[in-house]
This record gives sequence, structure tokens and C-alpha cells, in this order.
Amino acid sequence: MKILEATDKKDTRSGFGAGLAELGETNEKVVALCADLTGSLKMNAFADAHPDRFFQAGIAEANMIGVAAGLTIGGYIPFTGTFANFSTGRVYDQIRQSVAYSDKNVKICASHAGLTLGEDGATHQILEDIGLMKMLPGMTVINPCDYNQTKAATKAIADYDGPVYLRFGRPSVPIFTPADQKFEIGKAWTIKEGKDVTIIATGHLVWEAIVAEEILREKGIDAEIINIHTIKPLDEEAILKSVAKTGCVVTAEEHQLLGGLGGSVAELLVANKPAPQEFVAVRDQFGESGTPAQLMKKYGLDAEHIVKAAEKVITRK
Repeated sequence: MKILEATDKKDTRSGFGAGLAELGETNEKVVALCADLTGSLKMNAFADAHPDRFFQAGIAEANMIGVAAGLTIGGYIPFTGTFANFSTGRVYDQIRQSVAYSDKNVKICASHAGLTLGEDGATHQILEDIGLMKMLPGMTVINPCDYNQTKAATKAIADYDGPVYLRFGRPSVPIFTPADQKFEIGKAWTIKEGKDVTIIATGHLVWEAIVAEEILREKGIDAEIINIHTIKPLDEEAILKSVAKTGCVVTAEEHQLLGGLGGSVAELLVANKPAPQEFVAVRDQFGESGTPAQLMKKYGLDAEHIVKAAEKVITRK
């Protein structure tokens, strides 16, 4: 038996759309902007219900970020929506200058992140976005794991005062977190306690870590599983407490090894409690066209590779 069972499968972008639609009914200060991808971002329900609070920017992402920053001056809470590649790489200057440096209350919501964008290929599969955004002073970075958690995160960031990067994806993935959960920014979720190895995962890799735990348990390895949905600010206390117990760690993410969650964990450990660490991440490569499942396997971002990393890191203790 898995430690958590999936109730269904659904894309995390739909969780964003559902959360935004609820915010439209409960918070009149919430406005939404989209760069010609309303359907892909599941922003239709908000746009239809609140046409006076929805702004179609067209294929002009830099302008969209500037408009969003301006709207905050009037007390509004703007949620911008487009693909992760266009949400970060294309508009990094505007985010740095108009949002982060100016400390504007903009919520940068990014879909189709990582390899699981699939057949659209390397030009759209950004794997550097977490690194780009976490390096900006004052920027909060959130990467939820399933539909329910993405919906909860979307609603939670509306109450948070400050710039936020919210990352989610296109493929249908298992739903395993509670529908009524309270999302706490910066607070890790320890899914299962264990004594032999800590597995810290984020986004789509959280479910893969859960599957890996079952395989490891059959091999007699007791793994602790932590869902880091907030990459910045990092829940340092939870990570240090876990690694102090297990003595080693595996980090797993749908992102480049450089600049991602694994790097943040490594920096924390080397400054406080050095321990062996293995990384499940993309290793200095661009993506390519393929199905999400094919790409995750080829680039080593699945339960099988988490198991191998856990077995390896245990030998280094």
C-alpha cells in the first residue's frame, strides 16, 4: 500500500483556474491578466464572470508585467498568466525592475513548466525558472504538487503581501492532497517519517517520491518524504530536523540541477549540518519533444531514479 492513495488525476493548471475563479467571488481586489493563453491557463471562468477585472494583454508579456505592477498602485492584486517560459525568461527584466525591485504585490502565475510540457519541445520547456525567480530579492517561489494543492496555493497567495512566483503544469497527475487543506507559505509537509534517508521533492516529483518510498520499503529502506511546495522561503527547520535524523538526503525536482531546490538544500546543509546528498534533476541539458512520461524517464525524473539515488546516498553516510 502507498502511504497516500490518489483519488483521481487532473492537471495542476486546472487547480490554478479553480482557485482564481473562487478568488473572483471572494476578493474584489483580485484582477487577472493573460498573454493570449486564457484557455491554456484555465482562466476562462474568471474572465467570463468578471470581464471588468480581466485584461487580455495579447502576446505582449513584458507589457503585461508592467501593467500588473501599475495595478498594484491602485490597491489591486494582479494575477498574471502565461507559460512558464514566457512568464520568466521572456520578461525577466520587467519582473526584476518593476516587480521585485519595486516590491510590487504581483502574483506571477506560470503554467506548462518543465519537461512535462511534452511535445512542444525545448523552446517551451523552461527548466531554469525556479533559479531565475528565487535569486530575486523578496520573491516568494511556490511549486505545488497536485490539483488540490495548486488551488489552495492560488487562494493563499492572494492574502500574502509581496511578489510571488507560482509554478504549475499541463499534464494530468495524481490528486493525493486534501481538498480542504490549509496552504501555509514556507511550511513544508512531511508526508511520511522515516529513519534511513530523507527524500525532499517538489511539484510533480512529489508523487514520484511517494511511489519510490513504496519500492524502498520493500527493499527494507525506511525513507522520510518531505513535500517542499515553497522553495523560497525554504522551511529550513523541517529540513535540518529530518537530515539530523536520517543522515543523508535526496532532492527531486523537474528543473535544472543548477539553481533549483537541490541547490537551496545543499546551501542550507553545508552551512549548518553537512550531509551526503544526491540530486534527481536535469543535468545541464535542454529538453526535447516527447510525451511527458517519456521525457521524465529519459531525463531521470521518476520513481526509479529516486530509488537509485536513495540507495546510493545511503552508502555515503
